[in-house]
Amino acid sequence: MERIELEIVALSHSITQTHSYAVVLGEVSGLRRLPIVIGGFEAQAIAVALERMSPSRPLTHDLFANFLITFAIDLKEVVIYKLEEGIFFSKLICHHNDEVVEIDSRTSDALALAVRTNCKIYTFENILETAGLLLEQPESTPGAIAQPQSTSIPVADKHDTNEPDMKKMTLAELNELLQQVLENEDYARAISIRDEINNRKGGK
Repeated sequence: MERIELEIVALSHSITQTHSYAVVLGEVSGLRRLPIVIGGFEAQAIAVALERMSPSRPLTHDLFANFLITFAIDLKEVVIYKLEEGIFFSKLICHHNDEVVEIDSRTSDALALAVRTNCKIYTFENILETAGLLLEQPESTPGAIAQPQSTSIPVADKHDTNEPDMKKMTLAELNELLQQVLENEDYARAISIRDEINNRKGGK
């Protein structure tokens, strides 16, 4: 099964849903994006590492990364290997004393460790096909690679009471709404729209 290399390109906070965050993984050699819902603590842990901040005391993921270093365990890669009922499953591929060890992990924790150890992140084509979002090629500079977005976590806005009911929308309207949301970089909301579209298609 073909593996696809990913990189963290953004942390997104929903402008319509309080306490809703997504870490956005981008296809290294393509335009697809894989947004994954994570908790606020995990979002902050990833942001701290991406911004190269140095907390006065080690955070939980810093402690685990230091543990790996102390005992000469090399975290080689993170693999997002399964998507089941909207939940992503990941594992840490570690090398120790010429032995390869696989450790199950929540995807958010695995990514927080990946940014601390600079290891590579992979998933499989079937997962990107199911849960990925395709970004349009930028018109201003064809072929240019988009720069990573800010990783700061803004304060949550109030819930938008005028948000449309997705259950009453047609597939065409949902796809149009998805593009609008992607343009606003609201990946957390895009996840729920994508899932609704996939549920409609799967029910045919």
